[in-house]
Amino acid sequence: MATTYCSFNLQTTPEKFYIEACDEGASDVLVIDRVSNDMTLTGAVQQTGQGLRKDVPPSALSQPICGILGTIRLMAGMYLIIVTKKSKVGDLLGHTVWKATDFQVISYKKTILHLTESQMQNNKTFLSMLHGVLTTDGFYFSTDYDLTHSLQRLAYTSPEFQGMSLLERADQRFVWNRHLLREFIAQPELHRFVYPILHGFMTMTTCCINGKIFEWTLISRRSCYRAGVRYCVRGIDSEGYAANFVETEQIIQYSGFKASFVQTRGSIPFYWSQRPNLMYKPTPQISRTINHLDGFQRHFDSQIALYGKQVILNLVNQKGCEKPLEQAFSEMVSNLANGMVRYIAFDFHKECSRMRWDRLQILVDAVSAMQDEFGYFMVDPEGKVLMQQDGTFRSNCMDCLDRTNVIQSLLARRSLQFQLQSLGVLHAGQRIEEQTDFEKMYKNAWADNANACAKQYAGTGALKTDFTRTGKRTQWGLVMDGWNSLIRYIKNNFSDGFRQDSIDLFLGNYAVDEMDLATPLDEARDWKFLTLPIIMLVAFSMCVVCFLMAGDTWTETLAYVLFWGTASVGTAAVILFNGQEFVDAPKLVQKEQMD
Repeated sequence: MATTYCSFNLQTTPEKFYIEACDEGASDVLVIDRVSNDMTLTGAVQQTGQGLRKDVPPSALSQPICGILGTIRLMAGMYLIIVTKKSKVGDLLGHTVWKATDFQVISYKKTILHLTESQMQNNKTFLSMLHGVLTTDGFYFSTDYDLTHSLQRLAYTSPEFQGMSLLERADQRFVWNRHLLREFIAQPELHRFVYPILHGFMTMTTCCINGKIFEWTLISRRSCYRAGVRYCVRGIDSEGYAANFVETEQIIQYSGFKASFVQTRGSIPFYWSQRPNLMYKPTPQISRTINHLDGFQRHFDSQIALYGKQVILNLVNQKGCEKPLEQAFSEMVSNLANGMVRYIAFDFHKECSRMRWDRLQILVDAVSAMQDEFGYFMVDPEGKVLMQQDGTFRSNCMDCLDRTNVIQSLLARRSLQFQLQSLGVLHAGQRIEEQTDFEKMYKNAWADNANACAKQYAGTGALKTDFTRTGKRTQWGLVMDGWNSLIRYIKNNFSDGFRQDSIDLFLGNYAVDEMDLATPLDEARDWKFLTLPIIMLVAFSMCVVCFLMAGDTWTETLAYVLFWGTASVGTAAVILFNGQEFVDAPKLVQKEQMD
């Protein structure tokens, strides 16, 4: 496999960027022309006494960088996005894995005075969007290992595949800087200067049970197809890609043996939406104008091709507003009539109501035979495949976050139990739950995974993590769930439109044309957006004032309070009735992406 360079030095002049490969023995320099946008590679250049290469002017400003994320075009022209800081996550199969922790966005242009005032404001907004995505925790990369593929997929690759660069061989579903690297992808000679970046969660821990040391790894790969935030993106698109699709792989390494267990999660895979409208829980809407089965079949055809047999674990409520989704899902699986797809509905909230979290074992027991049938992947120190995983559990709830993560952690523990017993780490009759130190680490790691996925999709930490961390539900956990639910409500209604636009810009779902004088950002809000909230606040304030500053008679005071109270309540009712006009809705994304 062609690896990428590990360290770089960025030399900046008014005309060009010079990116030097600083690995031992490296002499390549990537030159980016800030005027023409051309990228060229120079090499075998000797260094001068000042330590700079001959083709880099002495006046160039120098800074060490950790890598190139890519380039993007905004209103002011092209921008270079670089990784300026990284932290080591650990070593996976002998390869170092890094977490990108800080980024910098640098304009090719030396000035933006050529823009109109409106274009300057839009450019500033687009830059803010980029920074919003880049400051979302969870970007990972390796310069000499393909993080986008599971161990099992990598084990069955051809020699030709293994000789490809990281960019060429990466699973495009999980390459979050794919759009940013389009210029580099077109020039294979530049591939050593860039690497695919993964978005999701990773943790690696050295563990010890019975005096035997092994490495435990958890990787969640978030798909960049139909990516977005909670209420803005639900269901699937016409290609069958599901919203909030995440592939989670648990890996252990012991004495040269390697084993893994893969699960997936993703939005209920047909056409439905749940747009924010100021209500705490908007009613899901199933499309009545689209043929659901076509997209539904595309989704599961691709899942079967990638993962083998599918067992759907649908954890949504089987009453209330979630009931129609469960019924439609069940009906579509029946209509699909594919023996490779099995469907299990488990009303998580009903079964675990009144703190009866032990009832989750009902579901684990119900699918135990299927999990045994699927098995897990394992190779020996020589690379010989001893076992392979023949199917996956595809779990979902409404958001594919809280309930889903709890179930996935239980299934992963059950698989790990068999793996550690097979490798001789656990003795006969021993249970993982009895290994206090490991169990604590395991629960915390899965809770951290839940928080990471939740922050990326819903904007807050996950709910129910007290159970994931401790194995039981606590009163404090309920309080924290209430707080996170409140923050989710505020973000989902008043800031998620901007977050969705940010992701669409970053992934290339919306392309900026610097020649455009106007963008969707220029669209003015309806008059009701400002007028009615102001009227409601004034009316409510007057109601409070009249109540506190009583009139000459109680009847006069009551009349004023009733008048202003009715005005505030009436205005609030009008706002709620027209809720979708008052939330922060995406502006850049095309309407069909939201359906």
